[in-house]
Amino acid sequence: MRTNINSFYGKLYLPRYLLKVVVAIFVFASGASGLKAQEDSADTTTDTTLNAVADTSSDSTSDTTSAEPAPLPDFVPLPDRWRSIVTPPYEINVKSNRWYDPYNQNVLKGDYPIWGQNTFLILTAQLQSVTEFARVPTPSGISTADHGKLSFFGDGERLVLIDNVNLLFELYSGDVAFEPRRWEIKIGPSINFNYVNLKENNNVNINVRKNTNRTKGHIAFQELSLEKHLFNLSDRFDFVSARVGIQKFGSDFRDFIFKDNNLGFRIFGNAGGNRVQYNAAYFYMLEKETNSELNTIFDDRNQQVFIFNIYKQDLFTLGYTGQLSFHYNRDKSSIHFDENGVPVRPSVIGSVRPHNIRAYYAGWTGDGHLGRLNINHAAYYVFGTDDFNSVAGRAVDIDAQMFALELSVDYDWMRYKVSAFFASGDPDPMDGKAEGFDAIIDLPFFAGGPFSWWNQQGIRLQGVNLVNKFSLLPNLRPNKFEGQANFVNPGLFLFNVGYDAELTPKLKTTLNLNYLRFSHVETLENFLNQGQLDPEIGIDYSLGVIYRPFLNNNAIFLFGASGLTPLEGFKDIYESEQTLFSFFTSFKLTY
Repeated sequence: MRTNINSFYGKLYLPRYLLKVVVAIFVFASGASGLKAQEDSADTTTDTTLNAVADTSSDSTSDTTSAEPAPLPDFVPLPDRWRSIVTPPYEINVKSNRWYDPYNQNVLKGDYPIWGQNTFLILTAQLQSVTEFARVPTPSGISTADHGKLSFFGDGERLVLIDNVNLLFELYSGDVAFEPRRWEIKIGPSINFNYVNLKENNNVNINVRKNTNRTKGHIAFQELSLEKHLFNLSDRFDFVSARVGIQKFGSDFRDFIFKDNNLGFRIFGNAGGNRVQYNAAYFYMLEKETNSELNTIFDDRNQQVFIFNIYKQDLFTLGYTGQLSFHYNRDKSSIHFDENGVPVRPSVIGSVRPHNIRAYYAGWTGDGHLGRLNINHAAYYVFGTDDFNSVAGRAVDIDAQMFALELSVDYDWMRYKVSAFFASGDPDPMDGKAEGFDAIIDLPFFAGGPFSWWNQQGIRLQGVNLVNKFSLLPNLRPNKFEGQANFVNPGLFLFNVGYDAELTPKLKTTLNLNYLRFSHVETLENFLNQGQLDPEIGIDYSLGVIYRPFLNNNAIFLFGASGLTPLEGFKDIYESEQTLFSFFTSFKLTY
């Protein structure tokens, strides 16, 4: 009986060509399996058993089962997880055999342990050099260098050279990519060389026989501390740690009140998934070496500072961080002469007598943005007592305020800024109420910061400074570090417009224009015995250039040019209409 092949295809409901494809695939798979079986066993001669592999290493007669693969180990021990693992050959993962190479993985830069599996060392070396040529009001002293001049202020040109070599050794333990350091030891010696050349006597040293130039050097510890992780507050590694010893600390965003490297004890940490940070610090202040402004080797300053602050991210709105702070400055009575023989405690101004200061600062600062508008602000109120203020000649109650606000908008690579600063002044220096604002040790980066002529210079006035170096406050204080705070002062109002430009990834410029005036001139009139002083100080203008040739902070070059055009009040005090100026260059090389 013949079978009708067409009726057979019809029963399968498959097209004829598709059936042929299925048969071809089956035949190909069977052939491939046969080839595989022939490769695995040379003794196998049949091509009909497609699922059995002969075992040539045993006398088993079964041809239906295959050998079991060897089990894999649960783990492979690596005695050194840092050096045993071979990383992919990317340039960033190159392990350097040269100890001086900071760009590739280096044991001296904490890229892998120096001992064990969790103990690391980071070595940082820094050379910083500053050269400045400036014109600043300079008293001619009791024996002027130019006998033909009779004015109280002489030639103000000066040349300053400063070199600092800073080393920092950080030895610590911990898996720091995931958790805070378990413990840390920091040792940071600094070596300073400084040279100044003036044109007037009595300024480099109280002894006129020291002439007009001075060369000094100093070695100090700017960091010498031990840190210990105490405990965690959550499984997100919110933590509490403590640090004791000489350490760096700034108390707010712009360092309006306190910024220093000094001896202290600090508890710090975070909470809320790192949205809250806090510090509680106590400093038993060390004396400073006058010319280098570095720490002395554990000479007691007779001053104690307590600081508490707390930061909250995304306060009120996303992108804004707020801070509340409290400072307490207890500056005990003492007698001290600086390294150049100049009396600085108590200050030689008005009535001279050792005195105690207890000042309390309450502050609110913030930094962030509201939409496109960048905002940075600070507000401080200080109160307390000074049991004998030299200017007032009596005990005074402290009651002063400070406000600062900076607003800016970014347009691509440019930033346009406007800012204002107000420090209250004392309208009546003899009323027993000290209403002039002063800080503890400030280092404000505001309204041009170190590029500004007013901020950059220490301007002498009858045994004290009208304003101290790297400060905005006209506080009539002999020295920011060694002298005591003075809350009977004229205060300051500053208005600023500024422009920053990231010209290239390597080059940035900043331009600033400041208008300055005293808040109250009554303290100056009393101090100088000069009536009807005008409150206007002058117009301050500055240009700053920052160049990073390697697109990192290992090499930074700075250039600054600034000037002050005096207005009537400054002319009345310093008896000159000369435009004052400063040019400086600086470079910082970091390993």
